[in-house]
Amino acid sequence: MFLGTHEPRLDDKGRLILPAKFREELSSGLVITKGQERCLYVFPSAEFSVITETLKQAPVTAKSARDYMRVMFAGAHDEIPDRQGRVTIPQGLRTYAGLEKDCVVIGANTRVEIWDATSWNEYLADREKGFADVSEEVFPGLF
Repeated sequence: MFLGTHEPRLDDKGRLILPAKFREELSSGLVITKGQERCLYVFPSAEFSVITETLKQAPVTAKSARDYMRVMFAGAHDEIPDRQGRVTIPQGLRTYAGLEKDCVVIGANTRVEIWDATSWNEYLADREKGFADVSEEVFPGLF
């Protein structure tokens, strides 16, 4: 499980240092791909394999499933972090997420998300009030 918020910076070669607390789970390999709201999703390789198996069940005749899988897999990049815990984020993914220098890396349960710092702060400011004001169960039986 990935938790917390971290603020690394991209270096001039497009590399990002993964938070120390995430490195062990990602050390044997990871997949970076496009996520929703213009962030990047980072999955441990094993978790990405589980997602892939689930997506295989989607009917090929469902246009939305085909579209989603094309974008997700075409943008995917697999990598093994180096000894310093750095990963290279390909230019296409950096462009998609608007990553230039200041980033925010968040734990999101079974995945890590990488955000442009300004985009994350805007997203969080927009969503925190709604989170604080939830008056009905978002996930029935959970709280």
